[in-house]
Amino acid sequence: MRRNALLVFACAVLLAGVIFFATPARQWVISLVHPGVAVPAVDAATAMFGVDVQHTRFAASERQITVANVGHLRLAWTFTTHDLIISSPAVADGVVYVGSNDRSFSALDAVQGKLLWSRMAMADVGSSPAVAGGMVYVGSSDDTLYAFHASTGKPAWTFTTGNSVWSSPVVAGGVLYVGSNDDLLYALDAATGKGLWSFSTGNYVSSSPAVADGVVYVGSEDGTLYALGARSGKLIWSALAGPAIRVSSPAIAGGVVYVGSEDKNLYAFDARTGKLRWRASTQGYIHSSPAVAGGVVYIGSTDGRVYAFDAATGQTRWMTATGARIFSSPTVANGVVYIGSQDHRLYALNAATGAILWTYTSGDAIDSSPAVADGMVYVGSWDGKLYAFRL
Repeated sequence: MRRNALLVFACAVLLAGVIFFATPARQWVISLVHPGVAVPAVDAATAMFGVDVQHTRFAASERQITVANVGHLRLAWTFTTHDLIISSPAVADGVVYVGSNDRSFSALDAVQGKLLWSRMAMADVGSSPAVAGGMVYVGSSDDTLYAFHASTGKPAWTFTTGNSVWSSPVVAGGVLYVGSNDDLLYALDAATGKGLWSFSTGNYVSSSPAVADGVVYVGSEDGTLYALGARSGKLIWSALAGPAIRVSSPAIAGGVVYVGSEDKNLYAFDARTGKLRWRASTQGYIHSSPAVAGGVVYIGSTDGRVYAFDAATGQTRWMTATGARIFSSPTVANGVVYIGSQDHRLYALNAATGAILWTYTSGDAIDSSPAVADGMVYVGSWDGKLYAFRL
């Protein structure tokens, strides 16, 4: 496996204690400048790893690319960094944001791929960005969460944790939630970076939190899914889901929370009580995060297959094999499931049948999760490139 191929396999030494404060814009090297939390509706100025704050990974606004025409997707542009990209792009207001293991975090014109601005962190940027309220947020392996003004890249604030931030932030009701490999989930004021509360788990929190109905849900490598009051950070319930929830992030839909586990299972829990609804098995451990759309849950597995399960019962609808392990998370848009594989390919599958409608072969493995917006599809690759496709 290439160096830093998958950050979740790295061994990190936990630092004693947590520095719980925000600083006004920790120094970045500028390379170029050209419960009770309301859940806001997703709009053109909001984007994050799970598409919405519930992390359904369902791009409901996409109407241009369809099952009928997705086979005509063609490469629109590429943007090259100097190391692999496992960060998943976020698209908002005509701008695509993405991090790279070369320590860069970049903003590009979504249509043309022109670099608008870029910043350099002190370590890998494997976290996926969140865009909300005119700000863009991203974590880094330098133990820090960064906030920038989305239009200019001007640093707004930083927040330092006790270990690497591989978790991807989510913003709901003016509060930012993010995990850290110091075993904590944090809630911060999204405008100022002020720490509001933290919650301690038993291991790394590389999973990305999701928010619904005043509750924030997150997985931990201690094998537990936690449900916390979004305002208070108080534990509402916890449920075991195998030996570890590494980077699979929960998705909430229809009063159910779905999450993948290291024990090769996809779990479905009652969102209010934490009671197990069902458990569905794959043949490999699950680092992929589920997508939920139209009563179906989609997930990738390291057995190289993409699975579709009935959201109510856990019964298998279909499974489709790729040529290698899957760490990428699916995105569903207009009847099409998009997902990457370590066979170097980006796949577009029929959401109803699992039939392969289109593939594109990049220069290396694709662990990044695709973003779909305004008739375009974006994904990063281990070859260091961000790819953009259009009809």
